[in-house]
Amino acid sequence: MTNRRNTIQKDLVKNAVYEMKRHVTANEVYEFLKKEYPTIGKGTVYRNLDILSEEGALRKVEVPDGANRFDITLKNHYHVRCIKCGEVSDVDMEEIPDLMKRIHDTHGIDFLEYDISFKGICPRCREKMKEEQNG
Repeated sequence: MTNRRNTIQKDLVKNAVYEMKRHVTANEVYEFLKKEYPTIGKGTVYRNLDILSEEGALRKVEVPDGANRFDITLKNHYHVRCIKCGEVSDVDMEEIPDLMKRIHDTHGIDFLEYDISFKGICPRCREKMKEEQNG
């Protein structure tokens, strides 16, 4: 974790993620900030999100076949991604104790960290599917 100097832009980006109160993409943060700060650059937002995640101020959630998300919850926890809309949410369950110690390596890999993600269908998409069926 490298700490860099604080800048106004970095504070704006971090505060935006906290205000949005969900797992956001870099583009969503950019669109959110652009409303109030029309001169902010997309590169500035993306760069500062990466810096904040490197510093440990935000958690980067890598999403296979989708845009990475940024999360304000820093402790280890699990996520669920809606297979219809792609929304990412926290899973309400305790962390599996000593998971890293319980992994049996048969390939010579040094495990560093993990992201466990489940797939599902969110309530909004379920409702939409129900409406389409009844339509």
